Amino acid sequence: MSKDYYKILGVEKGATPDEIKKAFRKLAHKHHPDKQGGDEAKFKEVNEAYQVLGDEKKHQQYDQYGADFAEQGGFGGGAGWEDFMRAARGGGGGNVNFDFGGVDLGDIFGDLFGFSGGRRSGGRRRQHGNDIQVDIELTFREAIFGVEREVNLTKHNDCSICNGSGAEPGAEVQECNKCHGAGQVRVVQQTILGAMQTATTCPDCGGAGKKASKMCQHCGGDGVTRSQSEYKIKIPAGIDHGGVIKLSGKGESVGLGGQTGDLYIRVHTRGEKGFERRNFDIYSEVHINFTEASLGSKIEIDTLDGKKKLVIPPGTQSHQQFRLKGLGVPKLQRSGRGEQYVNVIVDVPNKLSRTAKKLLQDLEKEL
Repeated sequence: MSKDYYKILGVEKGATPDEIKKAFRKLAHKHHPDKQGGDEAKFKEVNEAYQVLGDEKKHQQYDQYGADFAEQGGFGGGAGWEDFMRAARGGGGGNVNFDFGGVDLGDIFGDLFGFSGGRRSGGRRRQHGNDIQVDIELTFREAIFGVEREVNLTKHNDCSICNGSGAEPGAEVQECNKCHGAGQVRVVQQTILGAMQTATTCPDCGGAGKKASKMCQHCGGDGVTRSQSEYKIKIPAGIDHGGVIKLSGKGESVGLGGQTGDLYIRVHTRGEKGFERRNFDIYSEVHINFTEASLGSKIEIDTLDGKKKLVIPPGTQSHQQFRLKGLGVPKLQRSGRGEQYVNVIVDVPNKLSRTAKKLLQDLEKEL
C-alpha cells in the first residue's frame, strides 16, 4: 500500500515548502531517538516523507506516481539512514555538515542536544587555533635544488610568562568548579516542545575545564599574546609551483586546553629563459645548421648543471629530441633525478652565395 507522506507530516496536499519544513522540524524534534520518549521508527518515517515532499522534483513525481515512483527509501545523493543519524547526532566525522533536503541537521538538532561541528575531546569541545598560510616566491633554480628561507610572522602565541596556561607563575591550575572539568554546562529551557536540556560552553573556563587560582597578569588569563615568531623553512629540492609545506603546530595558539593551528607555506616559482619544467623533467632546445645536422657534430648546450657537450649524429632531423639522463629535477621523497630533453632545430639559411648554391646543386645530384 502506498504511503501517504502528507498524512505522515500532518500537512495538506497544497502545503507550501515552508509549511512542510516547519512540520518536519516539529516532528523530528518530537520523535528524535536520543530524546526521552523518542521513536526511531517514527523519526525515520518522518524523514522519509520529508526527503520526498521537501524536494521539488521528487514532490512532483510523488504527486503523479505515488510513493513507489522510485522504489526509494527517502535518501538522495548516496546518503543512507546511518549517515542521517550520524549527522542528526552531531557526528559524521570532523566538520562535515550534512544537508538533507535543504535542512541543516545541525540547525535542527544542534541546540536541542548540545552537538556542534567543532572538535571535541570526550564531552568537551576542543578549541583549535587558526591555520596560517604564507606565500613565498622562489627562483627557478631555488625550487629545483632547494633553499632555506626565513619567515617572520606576527601572530597569537602561547604567553611567554605562563606558557599558555593562563595562570600566574606559581598559581595552581584547578578543575573548574562550575562545570567540574567537563567544559560544558547543561541548561534546562522551556520551549513549545516542553522542557529541553541543552549543553553550552562553560562561561567560567571557556570550555577548557580548568581554571587558574590566579590569572596571569601578562596575558590576562587568556594564555596567549600577540608576538613575533621567526621560522627557518627548509624548501626541499624538487618542489614545484603551487607546492605546499605544512608545519604542524606553528599556526595560532588558543591557550589552555586548545590545539595550536598549523602553518602552510605555499611556493610560487619564477621561470627561467631557455628551460621548461614538466614535473621532474626539463625541456630545452638548441639550433644547429644544415651542415652539422648532415655531417654530425659535437655542440655545447646549457643544462641545470652548467655547460655540457651533446653529440649530434649524422643525418639528424629538425625537431629530433635527445634525452640527457639524470639532468632533470631531483625527485621529491625519492632518489634520483628526472631527465633533460633537448629539441634540436635545424636552421635553413635564408640566403646562399653562388658557391654555396653550386655545392648544394652538386649535392642534390648525389642524393
